[in-house]
Amino acid sequence: MKNILAIVGRPNVGKSTLFNRLVESRQAIVEESSGVTRDRHYGTSIWNGKEFSVIDTGGYVRGSDDIFEGEIRKQVDLAIDEADSIVFVVDVNTGVHPLDEEVADILRRQDKPVYLVANKVDNTQKGFSSHDFYSLGLGDIYNISAMNGSGTGDLLDAIVKDFVFEFESMYPDDIPKLAVVGRPNVGKSSLINALLGEERNIVTNIAGTTRDSLYTRYNSFGFDFLLVDTAGIRKKARAKENIEFYSTMRSIRAIENSDVILLMIDAQNGFEAQDLAIFQIAQRNKKGIVIVVNKWDTIDKDTHTTKIFTEQIHNRIAPFTDVPILFTSVLNKQRLLRALDIAKDIYERRSIKITTSTLNNILQEEIEKYPPPAIKGKYIKIKYITQLPLAYPAFVFFCNLPQYIKPPYKRFLENKLRQHFNLTGLPIELFFRGK
Repeated sequence: MKNILAIVGRPNVGKSTLFNRLVESRQAIVEESSGVTRDRHYGTSIWNGKEFSVIDTGGYVRGSDDIFEGEIRKQVDLAIDEADSIVFVVDVNTGVHPLDEEVADILRRQDKPVYLVANKVDNTQKGFSSHDFYSLGLGDIYNISAMNGSGTGDLLDAIVKDFVFEFESMYPDDIPKLAVVGRPNVGKSSLINALLGEERNIVTNIAGTTRDSLYTRYNSFGFDFLLVDTAGIRKKARAKENIEFYSTMRSIRAIENSDVILLMIDAQNGFEAQDLAIFQIAQRNKKGIVIVVNKWDTIDKDTHTTKIFTEQIHNRIAPFTDVPILFTSVLNKQRLLRALDIAKDIYERRSIKITTSTLNNILQEEIEKYPPPAIKGKYIKIKYITQLPLAYPAFVFFCNLPQYIKPPYKRFLENKLRQHFNLTGLPIELFFRGK
């Protein structure tokens, strides 16, 4: 289970700069796969061998006549609700600002670790100036320069030291964890209620994490899943402009605690930006994915409607389009068990193990037909392929000039892997190493 670190503070103190450094620095903290566009508000970081999620709340601040009451307080409240630890960023150049005092007042009244970070400290004199922030009553001050990275190591040492990475469950580890995620009001609660209504003796709810994502065991009709439910949990009145932020934070935690996700979308609204953000989070975390288009019964259809809708989704999620898309009606209980059947199949294939000999026998034949394009007169030779021992399909291609393998050829190899080894619905990762 990953911990979530939220970065909060008033505008223009350097939150996004720190975010970018945490998720992109330190020996490529996050390695982006081809075709995955990282949502700039969410990333994954690793420090001292400990991986955790980072949320930049700054990106969600909109313009407001009353900046604090209208926006910042909402974001701090959301971070307190969902994050495990909070980094509170202040600007040493401007000193203690009234908005800093307002944020600090909120943070002092909760029981999560808070790290007070004085940013833009790039010389000794500014280090002395940061002492003014002790007046905020939040303890030690971490002096950093997010721009050049100074001081961030000590900050990260302190943060990961306080993280708790253990996860205990009353259920066996080999039961697949299925997350139902999506934007608000797409039918997540209705889907779960419809499933659980089939058998009244199916469930026992326990707190799956300290943040109240619930695990519900579904054991019926030949299925045995733990449903990771973000729907209907601790709902709170939120301003309209914060719904996407809140939904994303919930989805992140549910996705990271799952093996396969059911991404529910509303047929009436189509595949929207927030759906894409959730899809990419699941892809980035290498989870199995099923797209469930709910409320299909409300759409006027002809013989081409399903094909057109599918093409529209593929255009949004490209280049990773090898994903099952199921058209359902939770209200009419149409194809709900089919969704579980597909999820079960993806879970079983996610742990596929392919021998090195099989990989090379099949793929080397494809590579001989379509070898990598020569670069500046140099020929690229892929010598052999092997699978990595990870929880998802990942493969290493050993070759003489790995730096010259371009994205189009990587996609060619990925497509051949999918074609030959039935990897539909599974994000896979390819690495190229010198040999």
